[in-house]
Amino acid sequence: MFRELIPSLRACAVTFLACAGIYPAAVWGLAALFFPVEASGSLLIRKDRSVVGSALVAQKFESDRYFCPRPSACDYKADAASGSNLGPHNPDLRKAVAERAEKLKATPERPAPVDLVTASGSGLDPEITVEAAEFQAFRVASARGIVVERVRELIRKMTDHSGAVLGAPARVNVLQLNLALDGEVLSPR
Repeated sequence: MFRELIPSLRACAVTFLACAGIYPAAVWGLAALFFPVEASGSLLIRKDRSVVGSALVAQKFESDRYFCPRPSACDYKADAASGSNLGPHNPDLRKAVAERAEKLKATPERPAPVDLVTASGSGLDPEITVEAAEFQAFRVASARGIVVERVRELIRKMTDHSGAVLGAPARVNVLQLNLALDGEVLSPR
């Protein structure tokens, strides 16, 4: 029995080193080499080198001067990312959707886009549909005292169509759109 113990421990150590050390280091190194922005978390950096946030994680914006992301079941906390797990017939979900629609001042003639009243699966989706951005354009323009067409032009400029080949809808990154509204010129890191 003890004769097999030493080779078994050696095999465990080699396997652990390969799977928990060499492989992750190689994958990280290749990612950093070929995709440096993505490998570092798609962070957005100000000119003074301070980090604003990640283009991959939603942030909470409550001021009327900014576009709002999708609602979050985890209150935008990345360490607690999750959906609400409430089904479409759940009264709590229906109540939350109704409250969100009321807060957005949605009406039967002008219903709120689905992504502004329902939380995403992760609770951290950084993007909204173009329709959701357009729905908020008048509110943002009014709060900033600018012409709504200027805000719509910025939405068009910030719209990402990269998934169109696969059938994905056009989308707008909320953090990047809000930073563009503030005139921030950021570099990805």
